Amino acid sequence: MSSESARGADPVPPPPGGVLWSLSGDIRALLMLPAALTLQVAHPAVGAGVDEHSVFRTDPWGRGERSLSSLQLWVYGGEEAAAEGRRLRRLHRTIRGTDTRGRPYHALSPANYAWVHATGFPVYRHGARYLLRPLNRDQERALYREWLQVGRVLGIHDRDMPQTIEEFCPYYRGMLADEIERTAVVEELVGAGAPVPPPDRGPWALRLLLRALWPVLLPPLARFRGFLTVGLMPPDAREAIGLEWTDAQERRLRRFCAVVRMVVPVLPERLRYLPRARRARAAHREAVRRGGS
Repeated sequence: MSSESARGADPVPPPPGGVLWSLSGDIRALLMLPAALTLQVAHPAVGAGVDEHSVFRTDPWGRGERSLSSLQLWVYGGEEAAAEGRRLRRLHRTIRGTDTRGRPYHALSPANYAWVHATGFPVYRHGARYLLRPLNRDQERALYREWLQVGRVLGIHDRDMPQTIEEFCPYYRGMLADEIERTAVVEELVGAGAPVPPPDRGPWALRLLLRALWPVLLPPLARFRGFLTVGLMPPDAREAIGLEWTDAQERRLRRFCAVVRMVVPVLPERLRYLPRARRARAAHREAVRRGGS
């Protein structure tokens, strides 16, 4: 049990200036999220829960916006982080059913809830190698410690998550070997044929234009999404799910990521970071300035 839980205080999000603080709000992290989501729903129970209870088919843009806002609160929300964690647990309290193997599941069972959270670490670690920079050993350990802090914000007990990278590795390998499969939701997320409605946010003129062009835009966008989803997934997870990946695709991914690594760091901060992360960074800089003045 964490020291915060022992005292009855709310768990705190990761510290400003940490690995996750720098990584999670960078726009490049958006490119990693589809791989994490796909790895989550490759678990039979999680896939069944999303298949039966999520609005990802009927309102994919709204769901994506809400999920991203929630994720940013976990890291940059300060006192709001724990409240968001409690809201998510209330939201998942009624999600239950039978998974693809005929087993009853509940969204908040420790094994299922912990797996959904655990997938973020290997995807962030792998994606950083391509889109930012490879993390050294100390940075990997710091990332894992900070991801455990996020888990506490979400209400995951320390006993339900491996507490070190050394403990995480056999847990992760065991999940890939025994649980993970190519679920129906995985097929939809990596395929290019699933119907996706046009975005319904933004200025009305833009929405009308997108609606008119959507039949032309959707096929290449869906192929690109599938390409990034499979490419930025850790190879061992990709193999466990049964997703194909060729040497030619790997070369294309490396070329694309090399361009991203060159372009994003020279963007102004208002374009490089997501809004909540940008505000949190500015507030932290101001607090440091005042503290040093």
